[in-house]
Amino acid sequence: MLEQDTYALTDPAELRALVAAHGWATLITAGDTGPVVSHLPVLPDPDTEGVAVLGHLARADAGEHRLGEREVVVVVQGPHGYVSPSMYGAAPYVPTWNYVVAHLHGRPEVLDDEATFEVLDRTVDHFESRRPAPWQLAGVPEYARSIAPYTTGFRLRPDRVVGKRKLSQEKPLDVALRVATVLDGDDVHRNTELAAAMRRVLMSGE
Repeated sequence: MLEQDTYALTDPAELRALVAAHGWATLITAGDTGPVVSHLPVLPDPDTEGVAVLGHLARADAGEHRLGEREVVVVVQGPHGYVSPSMYGAAPYVPTWNYVVAHLHGRPEVLDDEATFEVLDRTVDHFESRRPAPWQLAGVPEYARSIAPYTTGFRLRPDRVVGKRKLSQEKPLDVALRVATVLDGDDVHRNTELAAAMRRVLMSGE
């Protein structure tokens, strides 16, 4: 990913918030015969400062990744969307894609069975937390314990983080804010989450 100071996302608190809000991630490992790619839920590690994450995947997938033996990249993608030149109300411009993303590089720590079960429990609580009556793994303890051995939990304390939020910062402020306004109500490319992210960054001057 092209790294540019204009778009750099480096604040650990903001990176943790990105993971917390967008926990469906992509795990990539360089395998013997090519890249190994899995999709999985992750969440910020509450017991570790910085941008450390907890995650789990099927034990068979963990074996394919040789999890814990090799460097990996976990990709966390935030709000993103297409921006049409017609949204700018100015010219000349071309189409682009605005987005927020973080690449977490490092070697995961593979967790034992009990710690893996704790990750499963925390993952359920994390994603259920906004529901009016959150469901809990404790509601099916025997079943949960019976299938947990087929999963592998891990902790990733990244040794390199590349965060990027490309949100029209390079455009004149009035033009960029006009794009955010259009995204709030566009019939084809409506994207209120992206519009809100743009406003937060543009108005902060970061």
